[in-house]
Amino acid sequence: MRLLSSISILTIAFGLAACQPASEQKSNMQTNTGDDTPATKPVTETDPRLWLEEVEGKKALDWVNKQNERTLADVQSDPLYQKFYEEALSIANATDKIAYGRHRGGYVYNFWQDAKNTHGLWRRTKLSDYINGKPDWDVLLDLDALSESEGENWVYKGIDCLLPAYERCIITLSRGGKDASVRREFDVPGKSFVNDGFILPEAKGGTAWEDQDTLLVATDWGGDTMTDSGYPYVDKRWKRGTALDSAVEVVRGDKTDVGVWPFSVEMDGQLVMFASEADTFYETTTWWLPKEGEPVKVPVPAKSNFQAPFKGQVVISLEEDWTPVEGGRTFAKGALVSFSLADFMASKALPEVHLVLMPDERSSIGSVSAAKSALVVNMLQNVSSVVYAYDFDGNTWTSRKLGLPENASISISSTNSHSDIIFANVEGFLSPDALWVYNLENDTAKTIYSLPQRFDASDLVVEQKEAVSKDGTKVPYFIVHKKGLAHDGTAPALLYGYGGFQISMRPSYSGTLGKLWLENGGVYVLANIRGGGEFGPKWHQAGLKTKRQVIYDDFIAIAEDLIARKITSPEHLGIRGGSNGGLLMGVMYTQRPDLFNAVLCQVPLLDMLRYNKLLAGASWMGEYGDPADPVEGAFLRSISPYHNVHADRDYPQIFLMTSTKDDRVHPGHARKFGKLLEDEGKDFLYYENTDGGHSAAANLKETARREALGYTYLMRRLKD
Repeated sequence: MRLLSSISILTIAFGLAACQPASEQKSNMQTNTGDDTPATKPVTETDPRLWLEEVEGKKALDWVNKQNERTLADVQSDPLYQKFYEEALSIANATDKIAYGRHRGGYVYNFWQDAKNTHGLWRRTKLSDYINGKPDWDVLLDLDALSESEGENWVYKGIDCLLPAYERCIITLSRGGKDASVRREFDVPGKSFVNDGFILPEAKGGTAWEDQDTLLVATDWGGDTMTDSGYPYVDKRWKRGTALDSAVEVVRGDKTDVGVWPFSVEMDGQLVMFASEADTFYETTTWWLPKEGEPVKVPVPAKSNFQAPFKGQVVISLEEDWTPVEGGRTFAKGALVSFSLADFMASKALPEVHLVLMPDERSSIGSVSAAKSALVVNMLQNVSSVVYAYDFDGNTWTSRKLGLPENASISISSTNSHSDIIFANVEGFLSPDALWVYNLENDTAKTIYSLPQRFDASDLVVEQKEAVSKDGTKVPYFIVHKKGLAHDGTAPALLYGYGGFQISMRPSYSGTLGKLWLENGGVYVLANIRGGGEFGPKWHQAGLKTKRQVIYDDFIAIAEDLIARKITSPEHLGIRGGSNGGLLMGVMYTQRPDLFNAVLCQVPLLDMLRYNKLLAGASWMGEYGDPADPVEGAFLRSISPYHNVHADRDYPQIFLMTSTKDDRVHPGHARKFGKLLEDEGKDFLYYENTDGGHSAAANLKETARREALGYTYLMRRLKD
C-alpha cells in the first residue's frame, strides 16, 4: 500500500530578514527600511549572480572549487578536525547499529550500509528470527556490486512491493542521490532484476502496483507533461509486455499543480487505485481510479490527507475544518475521521463520516498506520510520544493506550495490515535508540535491539523550557547540558531549528552530536517553533506565507531566553539548520546578527524572490507565498536573506554547506549568497559536496566529513 500525504510529498519534493544588498545591486534593488511594513508592490530585480545557478557550469564550478579549497584548507588544518572526523566516521561505520526493517509476508526487509558496503545491501530475514534477536540475513541486492558492474554511483531510494506475496518489487535507484531516479522491477525469490520487466528511465515520479502485470505510472512522458515544480501531472496505466509509450492515460492534472501521483489502498485483499493531485503543497484533490470508466473525485477537503485504511474505513486527517453535510456536524482541523470505502465506491457519494479522535491544544497526531486488529496512532503530547490502538465496531471508534515507554520519542517503524506485530523505535537525547516489538494480540512488549551508548551521558541532563515570543505565544524548547552548568553566559551553545512544513522537532539520539559536541562541553538546544507540527495544523498554519515572521520571532525569543538565563551569551551562541531550516539560518543572520557568533547553514533556501523558479521550488508556494503576488512578493522581499545584507553592518562568520547534486533545493541559493558575501567583503566559509543530493552526503565518509567540518567550525567559534 502506498499512501500519499502532504508530508510524503515533502519527502518527494522536499521538509529570512533585514540587511542591505551588495554594492553592484544597490541601484536596482529596494532595501529594507528597518520597519515591519513591507513594500506595497512587487519588486523587479536584476541579479548579477545568475551564472551561479548553472549547476554544472564551468564558471560556477570554478568558483565552487575555489571556495571548497579555501574552506577545507582552513577548517581541516584545525587539530580538532581530524579527531572529529575519525569519531564521526567510527559512529557512521559502526556495525552494531540497529538493522531497522519493514515486515511483510513473514520476513523483515532491511537496507544496510557500513564501511564495507558503502552503497548498501538490501536483504531479508525471517520475522521470527528477527524478533528473537538472531537474524540470518539473506542478501537480495548488493548496491556496491551493482554500481561497480554498471559504472554508476547508485543510491538506494526505496522499494514498493506487490502484496500479498511481496515477491515483485519496484526498486528506486538514484544517480548520486538526486530525487530524479531510475525504477526497475525486481524478482525477490530470484534475487535479480526481471528480464524484460518494468523499467522506467530517470525522472521524478512514482509508481503503484495495480496487479502483477499492471503499474500505474507517474513520470516524465516527454513534451509538456511536467509541472512548474518539476513533477509529473499525467498518470498512465502500463501493462506488462508493452512499450512504455503505449501506456494509457488514466488521470491528468494541471501544469500548475505540484504533481500527480498514483497510490493504492487494500480492501478485502484487493487493491483499489487512487491518484493524489497536489494542487498546491497543502491542497490535494484525491481521485478514485476504477479499472473501467473515468476518475471519480473523492469528496474530502482539499486540506486533508489519506491515512492507512482499517476495517474498510478510509481514514483522513484534517488540516482544515470540515462540515461534510450542510447543517451537520463540523469536524475541526487536526481531527482524524473515517468513512466506508465500499459505500463510497458503490454510491460515488460521501457516506457517513465518523470521528476517530480530536487532539487537544497541546497534542497532535504524529503518524497513523494499520495493523491487523488495530489502527495504530502515534500522538505527540507536549512534544512527548504516546501510542494508542484504535478499533472500529461499525459505528464508533474506541482506543487503548499501548504499553510503550513514556517521556520518550517513539516512531512506529513497521506495521502490516495482515499482522498484529508492531515495531517501534524508542529514543531520547540521552537514551540510545531501542527497537521494541509490540504484539497487539496479547498486549506484550519487549526490546529486541538497542544501540550502545555512543557518548558519555552520565553527567548530562535534559530540561524542557518555554520562551515567550513577540506576540505573547509560549514556545517550548529542549536543552541538553552538563549537570551543574554555571549560569555565567560562557557555555558554548548550539540552537537547532526548522520551523516549517508541519514537521515536528522531537528529542532524538545522535551519537555524533553527543560525541563531538556534548562531550566537549557544548550545550544543545532544540526549538519547537511555529511552522512545525508539534501542536497540530494551527501551530503550522500560524506561520504560513506573510505570517512567517512569527516563526523567526519564536526562534529569536528562544535565543534571547537562553541569554537572559545566562546559559550562554551572543559570543558563545551558535545556530544550525538545513533546507527550510537553512532559510531560518539566513533570516537569523540578517535580522539578528547581534545574537549569534556562528551560523551553520546547510542546503538552504536563501533567494526568496527566485526560489519558485529553481528546481522543486514552485511546489513550496503554499508554504512561502508567491514572489509574483504584490503582497506576498513584498513580504518575501523583506525577509529574503539574499536581498537583506547590509554593506555597512557587522555579521558573524557563516558556514554555508550545499550539494551540487541536490535537485530539490538548488545549490544556487548557497552559491549566490556566498558570492554576495565575497563581494561585500564579509567573512564566510563555503563547502559544496559534488554528490549526495538533498542530504548532501552520498556515502558514510562524506557524512562524517560534513559533520566534522561543522562541529570543528562551531567549537572554534563558540568555545573559549
